Amino acid sequence: MSIHVHKKTKFCMSSSVSSAPRKTLLSMDTEKNKPARKRERNLKFRLQCRSSQASSTEGLCFEELSQWSHSLERLIASKYGIKIFQAFLKSEFSDENMEFWLVCEEYKKIRSPFRMTSKAKKIFKCYIQAEAPREINIDHKTREQIRRSLKAGCAGCFDEAQRIVYGLMERDSYPRFLKSDIYRTFLESVSKSVAM
Repeated sequence: MSIHVHKKTKFCMSSSVSSAPRKTLLSMDTEKNKPARKRERNLKFRLQCRSSQASSTEGLCFEELSQWSHSLERLIASKYGIKIFQAFLKSEFSDENMEFWLVCEEYKKIRSPFRMTSKAKKIFKCYIQAEAPREINIDHKTREQIRRSLKAGCAGCFDEAQRIVYGLMERDSYPRFLKSDIYRTFLESVSKSVAM
């Protein structure tokens, strides 16, 4: 009897759904799939980490890995450390800070005034201006200071923003990274290979 009622309920639901407008159906589908999509993204991320872990830990020693816990500076000085930290930031949807910091480091190496001006404008549009696609979290005063520096063609125009972003990562993202599964997994896998 309960099975029969269940079938009837199912039939009622499907007939009411089929009479709903197409737009409603699409929104219902996307709402229903949100948790599944999130799980799928998390699974993909974990699989990427595992596959990159196998190749990344080949040249990684326990001493270097343990140095990462001393300071953010030591972490990002390591070619492995910076990649793993970026993967962690991506998992938290906050990788724009590290990305901006790295872009600024590259910007400082430019010697051509023309290339420097061109690159500065791109950095400003991508990370600094309000509603930028990869907008970083800096105050209005710093944003305006950068805008004025760009017009003057100043080489160190992003220095203050870079300092702010580094401070944010050091106080916020970096401590979370040290407690994260990503860091602990790498630490365990490298320490196991040392023990072998």
